[in-house]
Amino acid sequence: MANFTLEEKESFTVLGFGTELKSDYTDYVGINKEKSDFWQAVNEDGRIDTLKSLAKNDYIFAVNEAVNNKMMYYAGVMTEESLPEATRVIQFPKGEYLVVKGEGKTGEELSNTLTGIAFGQALPEAKDVAYVGGPNATVEMEQRDGLVYGEMWIPVVRK
Repeated sequence: MANFTLEEKESFTVLGFGTELKSDYTDYVGINKEKSDFWQAVNEDGRIDTLKSLAKNDYIFAVNEAVNNKMMYYAGVMTEESLPEATRVIQFPKGEYLVVKGEGKTGEELSNTLTGIAFGQALPEAKDVAYVGGPNATVEMEQRDGLVYGEMWIPVVRK
């Protein structure tokens, strides 16, 4: 049984740099490699540091979103500011979110673990709500004792 909560959240905006994921949506190995390569690039070229300088808090977002029938993936931060070179301003709606908490040795491990639990266990077990699309995100919230702690936020509606 997955450990999850349903939480009401205010609307918020994530500013991010993104990439299109080219692997088939069932190719988890391919998708995870593309995500890993993308994170390495945004860390090495300084884009994530640029975003952090505009952030409202210390949270780092890994956002999945379908845009024009493409699987898009973003590294972002919560902010109301903008950057001309940023790929996208992602609006998360006010409403109920399925939230799964967890930890990992790296942000990548955290994201992969939470995504698997959220979509593989928590959503199927959450009988009163459904995910009907829209952006979802893994949120790195803090680091302590050599681990990264965070949550997966998936907007849901009541059935």
